[in-house]
Amino acid sequence: MANKIGIDLGGTKIEAILLDESLQVLERNRIPTKREEGYDAILNRIVDLTKETISNQNLESPIGICTPGAIDYNTGTLKNSNTVCLIGKPLQKDLESILDVPLIMENDANCFALAEATFGAGKNYGVVFGVILGTGCGGGIVINKQIHRGPNHIAGEWGHHVLYQGGRNCYCGNKGCTEAYISGTALESEWESLSGKFDRVTDIIDNNLYKDHPEWKTNFIHNFGLALANVLDILDPDAVVIGGGLSKLDLLYNEGKEAVYQSTFSEKMVTPILKNQLGDSAGVFGAAMLGDMP
Repeated sequence: MANKIGIDLGGTKIEAILLDESLQVLERNRIPTKREEGYDAILNRIVDLTKETISNQNLESPIGICTPGAIDYNTGTLKNSNTVCLIGKPLQKDLESILDVPLIMENDANCFALAEATFGAGKNYGVVFGVILGTGCGGGIVINKQIHRGPNHIAGEWGHHVLYQGGRNCYCGNKGCTEAYISGTALESEWESLSGKFDRVTDIIDNNLYKDHPEWKTNFIHNFGLALANVLDILDPDAVVIGGGLSKLDLLYNEGKEAVYQSTFSEKMVTPILKNQLGDSAGVFGAAMLGDMP
């Protein structure tokens, strides 16, 4: 094994990590993305950060890069990215040309799942379903420490299975997607329509604001349970690990878990639903492991 470098390209920060052969951290750096400065500026910041992190180390494996949004693996371009200036740009090709090393790009949900299955809450399990529950609703499947992408590279995209036929509009073009009901964005929009004011999901729960509109919480728990139960019925993973901004909500691991279990095909569920252990570092650790993927 050789040293590994991972880059996490987020909407607000870019993080780089260098791991040695035993997966210990040799170097770690983080800088702001400054996406308002545009594509070329971000490209240069990634290059500078990568060179700083590598320093004088030998690098034999490809650089892994984690980024939000869907990836066209044929062209290395992005779509549906929250950093709009990256959409449609040949990010992978440009970075490989400048750095003169091969690069593997992967979406943030797959990197999260890989990191938690390797280093975090799912490290003792064979089949791990990693859930990103935040602004959007994403997921990744890792089987024996390997990402399962599927031939269409859509494995794990539970946020876009239809929860309610003919339901709410989703940005993907379909109606009734899970993301349109249990993402942070959808929940905050629903709350605003009920209460007439904007509040973050974590504040609604932590400050018991939902007591004025209890149907909001009831709908949230029901839809979370139904959506995740659909995945468990099909995949039946050894463990589920939840990440993203909503993963800090304790109710997902008690009321939410019970709602999942009650909606599954099995009368007795043993699949643990776990809180992530790596926080916002999961992306960069997952990116560093991409060079080991087949």
